[in-house]
Amino acid sequence: MKQFDIPDFYKSPIISKVKAFRKDNDPRKKDFTPTLLDFGTVRFYIARHFGFCYGVENAIEISYKAINENPGKRIFLISQMIHNPSVNADLLENGIRFLQDTDGTQLIPWSDLTSEDIVLIPAFGTTVDIENTLNTIGVNIEHYNTTCPFVEKVWNRSEKLGKDAHTIIIHGKYNHEETRATFSHSAQNSAALIVKNMDEAKFLGDVILGHRTEQEFHDFFKGKYTAGFSVLKELEKIGVVNQTTMLATETQEITDHLRDVMIEKYGEENVKEHIADTRDTLCYATNDNQSATYGLLEIDADLAIVVGGFNSSNTTHLVELLEQKFLTYYIESENGLIDDSEIHSFNIHSKSIEHLTGYLKSKTEVPTIIITSGASCPDAVVDRVIQRLLDFTQSATPIDEVLNNLV
Repeated sequence: MKQFDIPDFYKSPIISKVKAFRKDNDPRKKDFTPTLLDFGTVRFYIARHFGFCYGVENAIEISYKAINENPGKRIFLISQMIHNPSVNADLLENGIRFLQDTDGTQLIPWSDLTSEDIVLIPAFGTTVDIENTLNTIGVNIEHYNTTCPFVEKVWNRSEKLGKDAHTIIIHGKYNHEETRATFSHSAQNSAALIVKNMDEAKFLGDVILGHRTEQEFHDFFKGKYTAGFSVLKELEKIGVVNQTTMLATETQEITDHLRDVMIEKYGEENVKEHIADTRDTLCYATNDNQSATYGLLEIDADLAIVVGGFNSSNTTHLVELLEQKFLTYYIESENGLIDDSEIHSFNIHSKSIEHLTGYLKSKTEVPTIIITSGASCPDAVVDRVIQRLLDFTQSATPIDEVLNNLV
């Protein structure tokens, strides 16, 4: 795996040693059990996989390369580089400006740009329309294009499916930057439709089987399909791809359900003619992080703390998994830990920050805490969360001693 050149302040003395230890002892990533750090007054279970993935590190490296190589020039990002507030704040402090917000609302008009400006494509990629706009202005969008290679893999697979007359079903959140980009690229070669979850997939299945009318389809999926979408024509042959940060298990469930629908309609002997096998488009990092979260669900703990940006899709899915078993708190950084009693946690259901108390209470004298983070969260932030919890629990065991005793 490539080693990326990212600023030192993104790196960490604690997590980097934990990850190096696990890599040395499990280089083939077969063991998804968490790592135990026992400080006597508090115990942490650290997920096997979490934090910066290949695509994020690649994007950060290219971003700082653009800053260093272009002193005095105006540098813009189409929207947030990744969904992490500390990363985006640092880019802003280094003079980068955002052209759009995460919903695609224009913050700086395209007309303000010149061919001399530097424009970075974020890790999520961007739409074909935006690429064409920048090319018309004369901006070189390839030199600092940070689109994740695994997002591009989805686009390439969609292109092949489209040229083979498949309609592209995208499992994703309609307003997410990556889904908008994938929809745009898919639409170059075929009809495309965005499906958010299993409920929407079941509705689609009913449409394919004729249990729902074409008008019901258009009303239900309004704004989520390509122009001129014909139910009778476009849903005979499909392929499912995903927004890479969605739950891989849910993508597979949606694919399996639609495959069963096609079997019911066309017969098992003909199913390969009506739905493609697209398992090869699932992102390895998302799979690893989610598998590691399932590993966390196998242990006992008093609570779980998930660290990451509140608008991060992959981080939200980690919270969804963990809250099935644990009291789960979602914080952006150590600043969410107010003291040893109060925590400010983001509720993914109400989309609000809750001020909660008593989070460190334990059934035993020593609280056991699960720690993980999203793919866009720097390990250094996780370090600071751990350090603050150690301060609250008045741990007397030195960090180096605990790390040296890893087994």
